[in-house]
Amino acid sequence: MNRAGESSPVRTGVSGGPAKRMGRGSGELAAEGDDKLATYRQRRDPNRTPEPIPTDPLPEGNDDTFVIQEHHARRLHWDVRLERDGVLVSWAVPKGLPPDPKTNHLAVHTEDHPLEYAAFEGEIPRGEYGGGQMFIWDRGHYDVEKWTDREVKVILHGSRVEGRYVFFRVRDTDWMVHRMDPPQDPGWVPIPGHISPMHGRPDNVLPADRDQHWAYEMVWSGERALVRVEGGRAQVLRSDGTDVTATYPELRALGPALGIRRCIVDGEIVVLDRTGRPNAGSLRSRQEALGSAAVRRAAAESPVTYFAYDLLHLDGTDTTLLPYTERRVLLEGIGLRGPHWEVPPAIPGDGTEALAASRSLGLAGVVAKRSDSTYEPGRRSPSWRVISNHPLHEVMIGGWIPSPDGSGEPRALLVGETTGNDLRYAGTVRTGLTATARAELAPLLRRLSRRTSPFTITAAPDAAGVEWVRPTLAAQVSSDGRTATGRLRRPSWCRLL
Repeated sequence: MNRAGESSPVRTGVSGGPAKRMGRGSGELAAEGDDKLATYRQRRDPNRTPEPIPTDPLPEGNDDTFVIQEHHARRLHWDVRLERDGVLVSWAVPKGLPPDPKTNHLAVHTEDHPLEYAAFEGEIPRGEYGGGQMFIWDRGHYDVEKWTDREVKVILHGSRVEGRYVFFRVRDTDWMVHRMDPPQDPGWVPIPGHISPMHGRPDNVLPADRDQHWAYEMVWSGERALVRVEGGRAQVLRSDGTDVTATYPELRALGPALGIRRCIVDGEIVVLDRTGRPNAGSLRSRQEALGSAAVRRAAAESPVTYFAYDLLHLDGTDTTLLPYTERRVLLEGIGLRGPHWEVPPAIPGDGTEALAASRSLGLAGVVAKRSDSTYEPGRRSPSWRVISNHPLHEVMIGGWIPSPDGSGEPRALLVGETTGNDLRYAGTVRTGLTATARAELAPLLRRLSRRTSPFTITAAPDAAGVEWVRPTLAAQVSSDGRTATGRLRRPSWCRLL
């Protein structure tokens, strides 16, 4: 293995011939005598950018310096630069260096940069070439194993990156970068594509042993969603794994905000009204917006906020196995503060204060979470308990009103309560039906179709547009109490039983 610090007027590649410089654009190679910074200078105006633009001859270096810069340009990427023959040979890597040898990442070969660029951080003005903020993400020294015009093998020794990498050309300026050795962390695991969220069990009272073992979060009654971030890109996933990133474009910015971090966050999407309270109707309108133009209008009129309350994966660690308190510490430490996302507080104590706060905010209740509980994907666990501010009722579904978007999913449910062999109409459920709940209910309701109303006591209101079903699906709803006629006041969906 050759040390990068070896110096000679003309370098030789592994083939034994003179090594030539990698060019940009057509894939041609530049001869050693060419001005290696000509393209760099042509693209930059020293009067308009703070980037270093040297005019002196190339400095003498040890050919062993590398720097990785996080570049928030039009699209976030990481610039990997290796000192070579007086310049920094550079690649733009959209997803950053791959953390394990199972995945290759695209690396676009760009123009050579001056050595002074290894210390550059700052704002390149918008409208200029590469405009945007640039930070030094890592730097250190490197060893050369091979350097030709088609393949560069190096060992990086940085404060964040340590490992063997090969850059290899696939066509023109497009290269790929591959990690050649195992991940830095022996316990490293790849980020999963999707994790089914954990659910809490509904309850009417706070836990009996609540003084020391529980923390409390608000019930936001929004759309449950996981946000998966990798390579500076955010993906918004419903509970069933459906990708709804296009429905909530304002959440895409969460990816660049977290940079190179790889994580999966659990939380809820809400639309807040002017008082800061969740507005179920506005959220439903966001969910039903179809087409890019309608989505843009809806996002401008009713922007969403993502409330993050759990962390399921972080930079190669499966955090579902950690206790709740440790997951919260990690979640609060990754910097989730932005225009459309935040981490709402977890309230310690016996729960009385948290429940009172939820009532004063007009929220549905609180979720009690055991401090020592692991995250149980896909399970409704007693380690989480949903304490409602409203009475809970067991009902049977007798009909449904289809969504106007043609999806075949329910927009509302007609429910009843059994009295002997009769079914008494109890109300129409219009709130609490998240996109996940509607998708779960749709196939079940279609299989139970019938022609007439199943309600035998107290007829349902105007039946126009209602699809009737056999009343075999039991469910749980909450309400604000009962009307004078005994119907549920403002019933809200909780779950199937």
